[in-house]
Amino acid sequence: MTTSTQAYTTLSDHYQTMVPKSVCQALKLKPHDRIHYTIRANGEVILSRANDESSQEFVKNSFLAFLEHDLLEHPENIRLVTNGAFAAAERLTSGIDVDLDEVLPVKDDDA
Repeated sequence: MTTSTQAYTTLSDHYQTMVPKSVCQALKLKPHDRIHYTIRANGEVILSRANDESSQEFVKNSFLAFLEHDLLEHPENIRLVTNGAFAAAERLTSGIDVDLDEVLPVKDDDA
């Protein structure tokens, strides 16, 4: 059984609010921590602790180290990407417009 926490705050004239202590405790927030807001189409807002960029860097570096180790330990698994593979990828994606700056929607299993 999951428990939920509810809290209320008031928006100041400068559009600021205090994060209630119960929310800070639930998210394990400390002063100067970053907060992430996800706003759903129905107006619901999900407030969560923002990912620490240094932890993201750690994950990326760990993954790259794993790849390097795997390539060094198993060079027989390295395969060239052929012109045929590139041609097949181009055929499969022809006519698809991609906006590399587009923000991808957050998949929400609860919605």
